[in-house]
Amino acid sequence: MNCYYHPATPAVGTCKHCQRGLCADCAALVDDSLACKDRHEEQVRLINQMFEQNIANSKRVKGNYLRSALFYFLSGSAFAAFGAWQIKWAGAQGIFLLLIGLFLLYAALTNFIESRKIKN
Repeated sequence: MNCYYHPATPAVGTCKHCQRGLCADCAALVDDSLACKDRHEEQVRLINQMFEQNIANSKRVKGNYLRSALFYFLSGSAFAAFGAWQIKWAGAQGIFLLLIGLFLLYAALTNFIESRKIKN
């Protein structure tokens, strides 16, 4: 691959913003990334900042799944227990509450399984 701006010169890397080949004269180092000198340095800085923010946000995802699983488990258990208790007096309404509880318990299980897939 040759430099986009100097076609006779071999490229030393590509710009993180535009993906064009860059020679040593056209490349600017921005936070361990290459950018077109005097053209895309600010864009590459913003891309790197966005990556850092995404990494920080991804570290919080596992905790969110676990908190959701706990909430769904507690509310599902309450609905299921109350629905099972109410079946003999309320009939269909008790069955409906039991089904809501079972659905929430299923949601708790799926959230817990998803939290186990995330590596921090």
